[in-house]
Amino acid sequence: MKKIKSIATMVLATGLLFIANQNLSAQDRIVLDPDSTDSFVLDPAIFDPDDKDARVLRHEPFGRKKEAVYERGERENGTPIIIASSDNSISSVTTPLTADPAVFQYLEWEWKIESVIESGDMTRKDGDDFTARVYVTFDYDKSNLGFGDRIKYAAYKAFTSFDIPLRSLNYIWANKAEIGATGENPFSSWVQYVVVQSGNELAGEWKIEKRNILEDYRMVYGEEPPPISGITIMTDSDNTGESTKAYFGKITLSKE
Repeated sequence: MKKIKSIATMVLATGLLFIANQNLSAQDRIVLDPDSTDSFVLDPAIFDPDDKDARVLRHEPFGRKKEAVYERGERENGTPIIIASSDNSISSVTTPLTADPAVFQYLEWEWKIESVIESGDMTRKDGDDFTARVYVTFDYDKSNLGFGDRIKYAAYKAFTSFDIPLRSLNYIWANKAEIGATGENPFSSWVQYVVVQSGNELAGEWKIEKRNILEDYRMVYGEEPPPISGITIMTDSDNTGESTKAYFGKITLSKE
């Protein structure tokens, strides 16, 4: 019984179940056609935190855990943004889609934080919280898992009917890790961290980030990426019990 409980706890703690595709099947995702689309913009102007059926920027809870609060706001110049607040809580805003990372290689976004989570630590389970992070999930074929991971996957699926992303790039604003550092989520190697910003030196300032998804995936997983399955933003502090606030602007997935 203790082993079963620990597996269930791990499933919820990693957030693997709720990153993407809860209510939309693969056939219902937004599909980026490289012949007709050069870029896809996730615009906070269309965000409605109460629309549970939204195809773009849909607020997603994490099981029965206390939810972070996501609101639509504005910058000083009137540009729409998403304001994310967490008080010993966790939830996300996700957009399920299908895109070829060899074509749509670049992810660009704007973000700002008020401060980092002081006791946050990307290497520890009890420190696995971040003021701001941007996820990219991938449609990894479970038949490619090794024997041990297949057993773990089967155990996870015993607790849910949802799809479980088996590969995820997690761009984070870390507490104290070195910018450019990478590492696996302390709960699961299926989630890999890439430190884009760190510390409070730039807190209170808007930062524009741009990453090459194809290169980052190859760097952390040592393999070619499967199709992209979703993009998610998150603010969480459920493991540390702290409070934090972040701001997100437009997110753009593009060919260049």
